[in-house]
Amino acid sequence: MIFLRRVCILDTKQKPAAKLTAAQWISRSAFCFGNVGHSAFYGVMSTYFIIFVTSGMFDGLSKHVADQLIALITGLIVGVRILELIIDPVIGNIVDNTKTRWGKFKPWIFWGNIVSGALLLVLFTGIFGLAKVNWVLFAILFVIIFLAFDIFYSFSDVSYWGMVPALSEDSNERGIYTSLGAFAGTIGWNGLTIIVVPIVTYFTYLATGQHKEGAVGWFAFAAIITALAILSALAVCFGTKEKQNLIRNSAQQKTTIRDVFSAIFHNDQILWPALAYLLYSCAYVITNGVLFYLYKFVIGKPGQFWIVGVIATIIGFCTSPLFPILNKFIPRKWLFIMGQVCMALAYVIFIACRSNIFMMDLGLVLFNINYAQLVTVLTFTDAIEYGQLKNGQRNEAVVLAVRPMIDKLTGAISNGLVGYIAVAAGMTGAATAADMTAKDIRTFDSMAFYIPMALAILSIVVFLTKVKLSEKQHAAIVEELKDKLAKGEIKTTDRQATPTEETNVLAPADGQLMALADVKNEDGTVGFPGKGFAIAPSDGRIYAPFDGTIKFTFSTKHAFEIVADDGLETIIHVGLGTVNMRGEGFNVHYTDGQKVHAGDLLIEFDRDLIRQNGYLDTVVTFMVRPNLVDVVNHVQFGTTVHHGERVIAVTANK
Repeated sequence: MIFLRRVCILDTKQKPAAKLTAAQWISRSAFCFGNVGHSAFYGVMSTYFIIFVTSGMFDGLSKHVADQLIALITGLIVGVRILELIIDPVIGNIVDNTKTRWGKFKPWIFWGNIVSGALLLVLFTGIFGLAKVNWVLFAILFVIIFLAFDIFYSFSDVSYWGMVPALSEDSNERGIYTSLGAFAGTIGWNGLTIIVVPIVTYFTYLATGQHKEGAVGWFAFAAIITALAILSALAVCFGTKEKQNLIRNSAQQKTTIRDVFSAIFHNDQILWPALAYLLYSCAYVITNGVLFYLYKFVIGKPGQFWIVGVIATIIGFCTSPLFPILNKFIPRKWLFIMGQVCMALAYVIFIACRSNIFMMDLGLVLFNINYAQLVTVLTFTDAIEYGQLKNGQRNEAVVLAVRPMIDKLTGAISNGLVGYIAVAAGMTGAATAADMTAKDIRTFDSMAFYIPMALAILSIVVFLTKVKLSEKQHAAIVEELKDKLAKGEIKTTDRQATPTEETNVLAPADGQLMALADVKNEDGTVGFPGKGFAIAPSDGRIYAPFDGTIKFTFSTKHAFEIVADDGLETIIHVGLGTVNMRGEGFNVHYTDGQKVHAGDLLIEFDRDLIRQNGYLDTVVTFMVRPNLVDVVNHVQFGTTVHHGERVIAVTANK
């Protein structure tokens, strides 16, 4: 909760954390807790399952047979996960096309966790010891169960991260949610490193009386993490709410499989960040996958493996809360690069200073100073609006499926290499550090450190030269989409957009009335698109222009949509360029979905702060789908108006 309070304070310089509503606190807390279990579950499936396979699944079989089965399992895992590179975008498309009373994400988060959790437990029984009876049948069932397990996990993963753009359209607010998720993920992922050996050893001892990592202990470990994942999923389902707005609703049409791949391959700001993240993720997951072997078979101290988790957790506690602070001064691109530089330095230490405990701990610190996942998820979420503007496609879950798709690929690579290292270096069964040869150590080093270091450096090159979508560019894209709405170039699809009778639109502010054609924009151009009017305000208050319902508010609080009781959709936009203020200086007196009456105070804004930031405080009122309405002016432009005075009348055109 300390981190949540800190993030909330950072969200705006003018407003303390107390200004957040109870719903906002619950939403942020629920999303944050959601990734504790979700990330821990991923850690079990991507890292510890293969360790279980190499060390406990085939207890009782001869070493020769066990090694063959280990090679078979790792090969099957790699094959299944490569196959899912095609399946995951389809999963994203299914999620995108889902419409239920609970939204499109929550049903998949819930059932994805339930089903994948049950199947994971079956896998941790070794499919009830079937390999010892019939290894052919075991292999067939393993492929079926593992594929089903991965598919249902993908539904949950795609839906969890896919919720980020649905919770907010503002890049900064998305950054807060993503930071919270990453912070919780640090606890979930690295917490496993701390608890895995004690839990597995303890439950093995209870069952067998032996202090070792046995099959019973591994099953107990998987059961505990599965229960945590389900609890976390329930928190997300009950604690968060999708935010409906015109930009989202304007792209709610059904998408085809062809649209899915088009959304990815025709959006360069998905492809290049994806490549950079692929290189990083390969390096990170490969190294994480073999750190247990480093402590058990190279250093010879498996009992000290918990240090890896402690350091990673502490660094995660420090770095994740710092992200919103640093991102106020340092663009996301440079935070990504900074993390990769730290990672490369960590590999140098791991290679050259292994005998020095202090330097190894320093290497673990540098290895975990990384913002790659945060930056990638945020870049992907911003690329959703980029793609919508560029090619008219807004595929939230599909775009957000790219990252878990990459995680699966790198997880497959990691599993394959871990299995290869375990067999090639003799790190299976009852082997110890005393059994390792110099050749075994060289094999380990090449896979664990040299290759990942090269990948980390390559990711820097890609992100530095090819990723162009910055926070400022995204704000401009959101504004351009808003302008297209004003021009009627983007159509909403979920409700009636024209009045059923004449609607009187009252002045929402005090000041001088202006024609939209006379509005001076922040870039110096003159003219605002669409039908409506503008006011050069004399104070910083916005009032309801008619009886209606607040449908949505931009997270930047500078614009909102209000729908009249008879169906007229109107957007009130406070200031030009104020999207870049990220909500600073705006105080909202309503909640989305609230019924309001003409003249109700809706927003207070700091006109002086807007001007100090170099923006204009002009209040613009415009109709959505202007081609469907006729507007009659009742007040001459250039005159002074007071809030509550009738300015225009709007009717459906004939």
